[in-house]
Amino acid sequence: MTELEEGSVNMSFRSKLNRLKPHIRSEKTEEIKTPLQGEQLEGMVPHQEQWERNFVSPYYYDGDFCLIREKEYPLEQKYGRYTFAQFLEAVQAWNQTSVQHPLSANGYCHEQLFFFDTETTGLGGGTGNTIFLLGYASVKNDKVILRQHFLPHPGAEVPLYQSFLESIDYRTLVTYNGKAFDWPQVKTRHTLIRELVPKLPSFGHFDLFHGARRLWKHKLDRLKLSIVEKEVLGIEREEDVPGYLAPMIYFDFVETGNPDGMLGVLQHNEMDILSLITLYTHITFQLLNIDQSRTVSEGYEVGRWYASLGERAGALENLSLVAEGSEDNALKAKWALSLEHKKIKQWDLAVALWQELADANSKNMAVQASIELAKYFEHRQKNLQQALSYSEQALCILQEKRALWKEKDTTIFAEVEKRIERITKKQRRRKNH
Repeated sequence: MTELEEGSVNMSFRSKLNRLKPHIRSEKTEEIKTPLQGEQLEGMVPHQEQWERNFVSPYYYDGDFCLIREKEYPLEQKYGRYTFAQFLEAVQAWNQTSVQHPLSANGYCHEQLFFFDTETTGLGGGTGNTIFLLGYASVKNDKVILRQHFLPHPGAEVPLYQSFLESIDYRTLVTYNGKAFDWPQVKTRHTLIRELVPKLPSFGHFDLFHGARRLWKHKLDRLKLSIVEKEVLGIEREEDVPGYLAPMIYFDFVETGNPDGMLGVLQHNEMDILSLITLYTHITFQLLNIDQSRTVSEGYEVGRWYASLGERAGALENLSLVAEGSEDNALKAKWALSLEHKKIKQWDLAVALWQELADANSKNMAVQASIELAKYFEHRQKNLQQALSYSEQALCILQEKRALWKEKDTTIFAEVEKRIERITKKQRRRKNH
């Protein structure tokens, strides 16, 4: 190789080396890039003293931090209509009944229920919506322990979920619309960092929104938790931050670092979570007829809920309790009860209820009951005269209310006319024989 060629090769090698230098990590560079440890991060949390005065402390992980707020409540403390100790009574009541229900805690101990709620930057789904607060409460060592894991800035999701997932121990989530919103959001955000934090555990889920809708849709225009609290649970919030303002307050916090507004959001989330304990207690007391102030309307809805689930024992018990009387919901309960008896072929009980309803002031109920009696006497008793009498009674009531007919009344009218024609033909054939 000539001197010129050798020099050219050396220059080429040096130029390549210079281009690679930024990508070659020295030992010193490695030390600089090592994530800071907790003790190194001390003092880096803005307004830390103010946070700590409000039960909030930092959690350090992977060179970053999140904030955790923890509070405890004695079981004797009352929240709305109930003390937290009555939640334990609710769990015990489920364990002492054979009635089956999707919200049943039969086979559970009270420590295994996990009351959970989140605060997010928006109401939509997908990766563009960030959870900035994961809050939950459970009963441990004869007290209610509430914890809230707070995201101090959008880049701290790893410590947020690490702190949350390493500390939870539960069997079933209890939420309010959590099946549709909160937990799907948790799963979406967790997917983005799943290689860096623990797995999401498997669990059951009691969504109390569906229970509230079942029991109180007839009396509440809207079923927001704050409305259920006020109208059903006896919880009055004072100086509460409206939930719709939480995202704006969080964005302001991220920009300024001032905790004042976020402390109000934490308080709002705390009340949401504690309300879940009271709401679960109240729904349980409704379902198991422990609430002595349960209304006829509520009793009817409970019975109907059991009936829709095929839980006949619960349906019969609750509908029987509210079927006395002549008010609208008592009549509805009587009708639902008659259908439960029909399903299990308790004809004497069903017929007795239909006969009461056939003479009721409610024309709609009287028509339905008369038709059921006509069916019973035509097909089971082969008593054509009785069947015809009840069919004609149904037709007469329908004609009286013709001015108020709805579309289904036209169909019922045609069916009753057809029934009368068929029974009349049967009578002629029987007479001729």
